[in-house]
Amino acid sequence: MRPLSCCRSYQLLPSGKREIWTLPERHYSSLSEETEIRQLTQKLADAKDVMDGIKSVAGTRLPVLTPNLKGFHAAIDAGAKEVAVFASASESFSKSNINCTIEESLCRYKEILNAAKRLSVPVRGYVSCVVGCPVEGPISPSSIAYVAKELYDMGCYEISLGDTIGVGTPGTVVPMLDAVMSVVPVEKLAVHFHDTYGQSLANIFVSLQMGISIIDSSISGLGGCPYAKGATGNVATEDVVYLLHGLGVKTNVDLGKLLSAADFICKHLGRQSGSKAGIALSRGIRDHSKM
Repeated sequence: MRPLSCCRSYQLLPSGKREIWTLPERHYSSLSEETEIRQLTQKLADAKDVMDGIKSVAGTRLPVLTPNLKGFHAAIDAGAKEVAVFASASESFSKSNINCTIEESLCRYKEILNAAKRLSVPVRGYVSCVVGCPVEGPISPSSIAYVAKELYDMGCYEISLGDTIGVGTPGTVVPMLDAVMSVVPVEKLAVHFHDTYGQSLANIFVSLQMGISIIDSSISGLGGCPYAKGATGNVATEDVVYLLHGLGVKTNVDLGKLLSAADFICKHLGRQSGSKAGIALSRGIRDHSKM
């Protein structure tokens, strides 16, 4: 099993800047912010203020989600040094999420990639609904492979495969990864599992066995999707780190600092943590991952 280079936490944060600074310094290589989402999504009018407040976080990459060229330029103007584009393997979800077809979205992203290349700005690609869609149901592995390859071929340095509604199991994730890995190098792939049905850790485990070494996660399982009714947030970072430590994988993540950050943000938002490992460890239950 190949060690992970890092364990990444992607989350949408309020405009208050303390939330950024509370995250463990130097233990995460990447955070994610949003810009220029279409009218059906609440716009982050203070995105520039947020970017201004986190520019000086040493050793941290801050990719900004950009659905179109206008959003790309807004992100760059706000100080973004890296951006991300997000396509869907489902036509229905693409239309509800970014108001265009899959092919239209790919055309938009080619414009972004071309502009990014001119400015030497790295671009990360996301593919949503890689197992199932809230409207269309199961999505064929070949459809996911097609979108992933398109994003990779146009210049995305890495492709994150997202189970947006959290319906995946190892039985559906393995054939999906097989299809994508046949057209995109495994070292260029990441997995992004929402934990709606409690299957994320099992899916991460089989992904590791297949050679994936990059995992997207969200502190305390925060997040979700407004266009995927009932979908919960991304897999909790605390649970992923606990699993990886138990497997002997070096993450460079200080679990104690991670728990402190999780406690802060959950209190700030007035919600309970979505991490089972986090809840257990915060209650003083022994850390058995290193036994």
